[in-house]
Amino acid sequence: MFRFLSETLSAYQARDPAARSKLEIFLLYPGVHATIYYKIAHFLHRHHLRFLARFVSQWARRRTGIEIHPGATIGRRLVIDHGMGIVIGETAELGDDVLLYQGVTLGGTGKEQGKRHPTIGNNVLIGSGAKVLGPVLVRDGARVAANAVVLKEVPPDSTAVGVPAHIVKIAGERVAYASIVDQINITDPVNETIKSLLSRVEFLERQLDEQAAKQTNENRQEE
Repeated sequence: MFRFLSETLSAYQARDPAARSKLEIFLLYPGVHATIYYKIAHFLHRHHLRFLARFVSQWARRRTGIEIHPGATIGRRLVIDHGMGIVIGETAELGDDVLLYQGVTLGGTGKEQGKRHPTIGNNVLIGSGAKVLGPVLVRDGARVAANAVVLKEVPPDSTAVGVPAHIVKIAGERVAYASIVDQINITDPVNETIKSLLSRVEFLERQLDEQAAKQTNENRQEE
């Protein structure tokens, strides 16, 4: 537990510019509290004390606003930034060094049996309000932009954007940490296509107006 706390607090310090000290993080950050409660609930769940496990997870939900099912599998150094409204389902699996922002849902799509929640790889960022639904795989180094809805696999070192999410590949080089946490400077190819079409329509409309004006002038000259 000491090693877990030390790693987790260090991860928060590295990823949150507002974090001033490990003591402040430990005492005041709901993401840390939710993860500690999860550790207890998961232990109870693995030892078939399912009612107690759910009791602990629901208590944590009331205290932190973060709901993590005791059956979920979570790796090391999970960072939950703010965290309010986060839901992690029973069969969800998270790798190491995952960063979740508020409002994230790692949920199912219905009443399927067996594996019905996402598998999140290592070093993955999931932005505010994003939904990853069903037994999909978000591979290592991927990013899910804010408010995206992911229903299909996200390849390694790529970015999922939009509703439903589509993939924006990151150029072959490894992304620097500063750009990993950047949820703003993400190009949406659908939006770019729409802008291009609107620009083309405006150009054609100007041509038609010019042609109509030219035809009007010619008619007047003939008269």
